[in-house]
Amino acid sequence: MSTPPRVSSNKQAQLHNLPSLAHRSNVNNMPAQSLTITQITSRQLLTHSYTGADICCGNIPAPTKDRLIWIHLIGITDNEQLHQLLQTFNIHELAMEDILSRKQRPKIENYGHYLFVAARVFAYKKQKLQYNQIYIIIGQNYIITFQFEPLGLLQVIREYIQYNYSDIYHKGIDFLAYSLLDRIVDDYFVTVDEFDNRVEGLDKQLFSNSNKNLLVSIHQLKRDAINLRRTLSPIRDIVGRIVHNEFPLFSKDIHVYLLDVYDHTQQLMETLDSARDTVMGMMDVHLSYQSNHLNEQMRMLTVFTIIVMPLNVLTGIYGMNFDNMPELHWHYSYYVVLGLMVTIIITMIAYFHRRHWL
Repeated sequence: MSTPPRVSSNKQAQLHNLPSLAHRSNVNNMPAQSLTITQITSRQLLTHSYTGADICCGNIPAPTKDRLIWIHLIGITDNEQLHQLLQTFNIHELAMEDILSRKQRPKIENYGHYLFVAARVFAYKKQKLQYNQIYIIIGQNYIITFQFEPLGLLQVIREYIQYNYSDIYHKGIDFLAYSLLDRIVDDYFVTVDEFDNRVEGLDKQLFSNSNKNLLVSIHQLKRDAINLRRTLSPIRDIVGRIVHNEFPLFSKDIHVYLLDVYDHTQQLMETLDSARDTVMGMMDVHLSYQSNHLNEQMRMLTVFTIIVMPLNVLTGIYGMNFDNMPELHWHYSYYVVLGLMVTIIITMIAYFHRRHWL
């Protein structure tokens, strides 16, 4: 049992408003598989983490009315082990099947005594946008969260609980569920911000020939925008369904917080729509620029072809093998023809330059 130290009211007020652009914690030293159990009452906070052989159903407490329980699972991908760990909570087999899926569309389902929420978070890794699944089971006085790998995403929630456990206990399990949903949505601000930076960086290279794969990069950004929006849309619907009183587990007092989360999803959707339009415009501009650049090259080739054509005519005429050709035996005919060629070249270059074709 551990009792966190009290902090000043300013510190509590600061922690109460979770940062909307909170970055993830470092996961280098986090184990690939872990079980973290957080128990909250009005007077104490108890947290235990287990790894390896200590991850067993004997360490998972049964839900009771006098405490809130948050069970956080990471990397438990064995079907039988997961069933044993969650047997106390009577989780439906379809929900268990969804938990083990790495490609589940965001959704919320009502199983009667608990809600099942599937969500996704995105991050740029090795210059590519990658996603991770997060599952949340919200029951009466308990929450179960599941991840396939350490993400460092929910550390800010644990810090918030550490200094505000009594406040969370009195607000109920639905407030803790709101905090988790809010953290997931807030994480998108970091990803979308990096996406915007990539769009701006690519926009600066739009009229440069240094990046030969510019069109491929623009197309990749377009796909990133589509993937982000395709995930944010159902997450917005999840929050919207909760706000519209579809699930009695969430009290009306929590709806004002969830409306803020809903506004965040709307803001993210609008940002992505604007960014996607920008990317589409970049693609059109890039294709137009390439087309114009090609036209410039073709015009230059055409100009040189036109300049050479009269010379071909002259050389063709004077290259005919006839003895009675005029000027054939004239002493200065060769120099006159060369002079005539130079005059034609200079005249045509001057003409094309005046017309701004060169």
